Amino acid sequence: MTPATYITMLRLLLVPVFAVLAVYYAQSFEDGVGNETIRWWAVTVFAVAALTDLLDGFLARRFDERTNLGAVLDPIADKLLVLTAVIILSIFQWGEDWSIPIWFTGLVIVRDAVIWGGIAVLHFLNHQVEIKPHWTGKACTALLMVTVAWTGLKIIPLSPLYPTCLTAVFLVLATFVSIRQGIAQLQN
Repeated sequence: MTPATYITMLRLLLVPVFAVLAVYYAQSFEDGVGNETIRWWAVTVFAVAALTDLLDGFLARRFDERTNLGAVLDPIADKLLVLTAVIILSIFQWGEDWSIPIWFTGLVIVRDAVIWGGIAVLHFLNHQVEIKPHWTGKACTALLMVTVAWTGLKIIPLSPLYPTCLTAVFLVLATFVSIRQGIAQLQN
């Protein structure tokens, strides 16, 4: 295994740590205490996990250490981190009216289902599944991380609804790009 793969595995391990801390903070807020130390730990764990996404990709490309295991684990780790954060921050309040709207969580889940469903269809039809990262998908991932960080940090007095709406636009755009790429692969 390569160092990049170990870093990806670290991200996978940080997902449940973030989840537990995030839920504990939400519970402390509901109890009227709002233990800020737990919130900062949750945000820190999320930030470290998000940064490992940049680091493992950099290492894999820089030292030409791309592996099949890394290619499988990396998107799984990304999806688990983002989905866990978005779901928790939409179910649990992190402040008075301070959460991610549930419609946004549904949009994130539908996008992932469309993409993974498209990959399954291509694979089922014996097409070579060629995943071509597009700038809209990269922007979407970055904005998802910003939305979660915005909600978790709570240092900007504007509601999480603002980054959520901007990210939603990119979610829809990136989904259409992925569908278009899938259709092009079917026609080849």
